Amino acid sequence: MAVSDISSAGPHVEVILLALRNPASYYLGGKVVNVAGPDLMAQAKPYHIYPPAHCLKGFAFVAYPNRDSTPYKERYKIPEAETIIRGTLRYAGFPEFVKVLVDMGFLSDEEQSFLKEKITWAEATQKILGASSSTEKDLVWAVSSKATFKDTEEKERLLAGLKWIGIFSSETIIPRGIGNPLDTLCATLEKKMQFEEGERDLVMLQHKFGIEYQDGKKETRTSTLCEYGAPVGSNGYSAMAKLVAVKQVLNGTISEKGILAPLNSKINGPLITELKENYGIFCVEKVIA
Repeated sequence: MAVSDISSAGPHVEVILLALRNPASYYLGGKVVNVAGPDLMAQAKPYHIYPPAHCLKGFAFVAYPNRDSTPYKERYKIPEAETIIRGTLRYAGFPEFVKVLVDMGFLSDEEQSFLKEKITWAEATQKILGASSSTEKDLVWAVSSKATFKDTEEKERLLAGLKWIGIFSSETIIPRGIGNPLDTLCATLEKKMQFEEGERDLVMLQHKFGIEYQDGKKETRTSTLCEYGAPVGSNGYSAMAKLVAVKQVLNGTISEKGILAPLNSKINGPLITELKENYGIFCVEKVIA
């Protein structure tokens, strides 16, 4: 039996970037696979989802392991499962871009005194990379010397992304916290990546089960959720807001104390019912092979 739990949502920028430094562990063919944080993005693979009809379109996703998946064999009472992976979905191209940021040292939380000053991004990038000058030409050369690219097309695409962020520009950095590359980058990303009027968030979740029956028959089942948030400016809720359980806690439906995982019907039953009956949010189950 193989189980995968793959999801995509839109948490805080810093939460996303911090998670990219975490190691991961999962079961594959009955053996535990451990992945070091710096190697996480190299684990990303294309992940194809046949979305529910209301999802309107397909997506070019990649998936990579999310932290430690090994406890789920016991938590979900599936000791016979040989492959268990909890993963994260991102759009294609994301892992390569993050890998460049890692290679450049931009996800470092090491304090740098110069990042407490209001200098330009070009000057900050020069110091982080150890470039010979703050000209765009020298900064691009320094990036190329630290990062690896599959081909020229990928290199041009990733450099264009770095230019869009503004790290080669004369724009002033936004000092934050103790003054490290990660916090400084997050401050700029939060400013540049705000939803614009009419844009909306998306939550995509899929459970995939590879099953082998006693008679040798094999089948693959999926349970897929696709939920869009209300467009910005419409006074509606984001998809992330709709999929949290605060209401169930406030009205007493969930009365247990502490941090609770939805591993039994007493907790997840009311949530599933509320989402489906009152909001039309539910997983679509299919046999795909």
